[in-house]
Amino acid sequence: MQFNGCGPREGAGTISSTGQPPTIDRQILALAVPALGALVAEPLFVLVDSAVVGHLGTASLAGLALASSVLLTVVGLCVFLAYATTASVARRLGAGDAPGAMQTGVDGMWLAAGLGLVLAVALWWAAPWVVGALGADDEIAQQAVTYLRWSAPGLVGMLLVLAATGALRGLQDTRTPLGVAVTGAVVNSVLNVALVYGLHLGIAGSGAGTAITQLGMAAALVTVVVRGARAAGASLRPARAGIGASARHGAPLLARTATLRAAILLTTWVATGLGAVTLAGHQVVSSVWGLAAFALDALAIAAQALVGHALGADDVPRTRAVLRRTLQWGVGAGVVLGLVLGGAAALYAPLFTSDDEVARAIVVGMLVAGLCMPVAGWVFVLDGVLIGAGDGRFLAWAGLVTLVVYVPVALAVRAWAPPGAAGLAWLTLGFSGVFMLARALTTGYRARGTSWMVTGA
Repeated sequence: MQFNGCGPREGAGTISSTGQPPTIDRQILALAVPALGALVAEPLFVLVDSAVVGHLGTASLAGLALASSVLLTVVGLCVFLAYATTASVARRLGAGDAPGAMQTGVDGMWLAAGLGLVLAVALWWAAPWVVGALGADDEIAQQAVTYLRWSAPGLVGMLLVLAATGALRGLQDTRTPLGVAVTGAVVNSVLNVALVYGLHLGIAGSGAGTAITQLGMAAALVTVVVRGARAAGASLRPARAGIGASARHGAPLLARTATLRAAILLTTWVATGLGAVTLAGHQVVSSVWGLAAFALDALAIAAQALVGHALGADDVPRTRAVLRRTLQWGVGAGVVLGLVLGGAAALYAPLFTSDDEVARAIVVGMLVAGLCMPVAGWVFVLDGVLIGAGDGRFLAWAGLVTLVVYVPVALAVRAWAPPGAAGLAWLTLGFSGVFMLARALTTGYRARGTSWMVTGA
């Protein structure tokens, strides 16, 4: 089944070039490897902006740090546009309803466009208040507000990229988003240099360059989905019922994401209270953890698409097989990442700091994080499986439960842990150990049952 370059590529139920159905392992890799590339390409936007703006001065770089935190939080909360669309499109495709699958993708993009427009206007208007609430001084605040306002129009593009990427993942096409993400990263680099230094726009040029790039990426991905929708005979008009259904499916995932963001912010708050060494070490440990999360999230994306397709096709045995195999991949990847990132911490810690105390804290924190990485692999994959099954309501409640479990642990670390390396070790154990274990137990208990395996379109 192929929709002008927009359909599945050796997906579930298709025949490979050898004439045999592809194995689950091959399907996982075919989806996960390009997805990983796209996930890694996206952070390059922030790195390029930081490198370009950093040469404008300390105030500009600090302003970018504040503005990027706000922008990434807004976009992060809207990741449900990708996850919910992936699950819905995959389920309909598995049920043999190609027009319905494409219609779901179109409805998701209309929701993203409307939400992006509202958020862009709100961010432009509220930028001074939001930055002021973060406590920045006048010069830094001015730089942050400038970046937010120039980048705000790009929110429409960012959310459309999420929705269109979700639709393509549901169609088991992760290569197209990879190509667009890599191209976007290159274009963003060129535009930032040209606008910031060529036209002397300063930090405003960086914000504008990112916005233009995101809108261009959205146009490319939307064009691919629209082409597939036309080929399948789906309507391109906004349908109130379809957009409402996309919003309802996404609301529980929004709640789930909010609990995760709350846990991350709480962890940063605890690190701040434990002193400069702990906070500096935590910044590096959390960044390295985030890098590992990309690899594990790529497996979760594969699980979303394959589980949604299998359930849509009323194939419960295949759903169980995908669950079992993706869990094996997730835990195995967690073991490898834990050994590499934890075992090599003493080698890369000096790259981030010349302070011996901070470097020691990084090494200790990464050793703890490395030990917990297999649990994270289990958690990420099960998240993907349950999202692919459309079990967002359970994930929302599970997120709340795990946050309630984690809060007293985090507060205890803040109150009783010593500063420095020991404090970071306890904090890392609280987040990557207790918090992740709570998530593993809740999602694992759910996956053992059958109530999440609702079949059909």
